Amino acid sequence: MVNLQITFGEPHGATDAPCLVLGHSLGTSSALWADAAALLAKHFRVVTWDLPGHGASPAADDAFTISDLSDAVVGQLGARGVSKFLYAGVSIGGTVGMDVARRHAERVDAVAVISAGANVDAPAAWAERAALVRSEGTEALAAGSLQRWFAPATREHRGERAASMIEELRRADDRSYAWACEALAAYDVSPDLSRMDVRALALWGEYDQLVPERKSAELARGLPRGSLQCVPDAAHAAPLEQPTTVSDLLVDFFLGP
Repeated sequence: MVNLQITFGEPHGATDAPCLVLGHSLGTSSALWADAAALLAKHFRVVTWDLPGHGASPAADDAFTISDLSDAVVGQLGARGVSKFLYAGVSIGGTVGMDVARRHAERVDAVAVISAGANVDAPAAWAERAALVRSEGTEALAAGSLQRWFAPATREHRGERAASMIEELRRADDRSYAWACEALAAYDVSPDLSRMDVRALALWGEYDQLVPERKSAELARGLPRGSLQCVPDAAHAAPLEQPTTVSDLLVDFFLGP
């Protein structure tokens, strides 16, 4: 078993509110959620976590899988006395949520998956990205990521926040990033969807070309209690791009029937 060290942020929100765990996308950090988390803390006890080698988490010292990440999240929450929680995650953070729902169903009450599907479309491309980062570092991805991650309106009106995520990408540990790419390449929960009896919301960004509507719709259709919503004027980083919209959608979902 891989012993992953991941860092959780300080909780925000009322201590008696439902615990909501937030996961970020590859190459960013929990800061992706900063604006949305402040809104969500009015309704939940919000806690964020950082991927290995991202944000405040130390670099990984060995390869890891999505299941290793979900075990680390669930284990740390248990150590903090959190037995049940809600979960929302973006991209790889969303795949962790799906794995929690698959393997730790008794711990999670509902899951929101943003810009993630039941698997990735091109596993070989993720292996190629891992090789590129090992060779040239995450800097090789920086310029293209600004266009891929953010909708035109975000780049125009929230350019400083978008640029701060590109700096997070540059700071990410190269080996940890590469192992995360390989974890995504191997990730596939599609055979298990019909048996995953968890309330789930799949959110997709209107301009997301990395995980388009088709992938989110496949995920929602495959889950017995899955639903689908669009985040307008967002691409692959919806909580940063449209924090109020994302917060409203999550509050309605998690606190609704």
